[in-house]
Amino acid sequence: MPKVALVTDSTVDLADELRAKCDIHLIPLRVRLGQREYLDGEISGQEFYRQLQLAEGDIIQTSQPTPLEFKQLYQKLFASYTEIVSVHLSAALSGTVNAAKLAAADFAQRVHVIDSKTISLGMGLLVVEIAQRIQAGASASEILAQLTGIRQNVETLFTVNTLLYLQRGGRIGKVSGTLGSLLNVKPVIRVGEDGEYHSLAKARGQEKSLKIIADALHQYSKGSKNVKLAVAHGAAYEAGLYLKNLLEETFQLSVDIFTEVGPVIGVHTGPGTIGAAILLT
Repeated sequence: MPKVALVTDSTVDLADELRAKCDIHLIPLRVRLGQREYLDGEISGQEFYRQLQLAEGDIIQTSQPTPLEFKQLYQKLFASYTEIVSVHLSAALSGTVNAAKLAAADFAQRVHVIDSKTISLGMGLLVVEIAQRIQAGASASEILAQLTGIRQNVETLFTVNTLLYLQRGGRIGKVSGTLGSLLNVKPVIRVGEDGEYHSLAKARGQEKSLKIIADALHQYSKGSKNVKLAVAHGAAYEAGLYLKNLLEETFQLSVDIFTEVGPVIGVHTGPGTIGAAILLT
């Protein structure tokens, strides 16, 4: 039976322990704050968000891994594996998928690049599900055959404190920019099937926006208990915990992943971001 390696990128926002348990291999993106460039994960969340709030006039940029960096990782993995499944953040939001495909072209169809069409915790649930299927013996071809169904069963929603960061980073997608100018109105944003950001709702205040997220995910599940849940926050631990508790109360289930939004996604969403994702299993 072929031995399949699973690769993803650092925007997956999974804890090191979970990645190790699931045998998930990571390639980092980069973030530049002023004159300093960091690998995603090289700087702590607390320090990153502190610098982000101070970097008003500085250059703030993110960049994907190069095709050469992907090629080097793939070559290293082929010493132990026969095929690679490489899952990355939405191609509508980043050039990471394209860079991976350019590298994969050198490996005679032994590297299978997947556009997750989502981000962060939504991609995290997708990647962990794929990892568990690989560990249960699924081949790369079986994973690819199952992919559409798995991906269609992931829903990712989030709210931001301000739309400034999405606008500044050019990642606002199909979200109405006028929402950000309304006093204390928090947009609830959905990652659509096209991998772009879409407006789902707007709420007066953060607490109401989190309740909208919990209600929307519950409606998406149609009352099913066969779900996995994830919550992430960007420098908003208490609000993230509130959403975690709200989801656990709504679903009568434990949240599977509770994490912090990493620097590369955080550059575009800013401090005060809180989101949740669901995978129907």
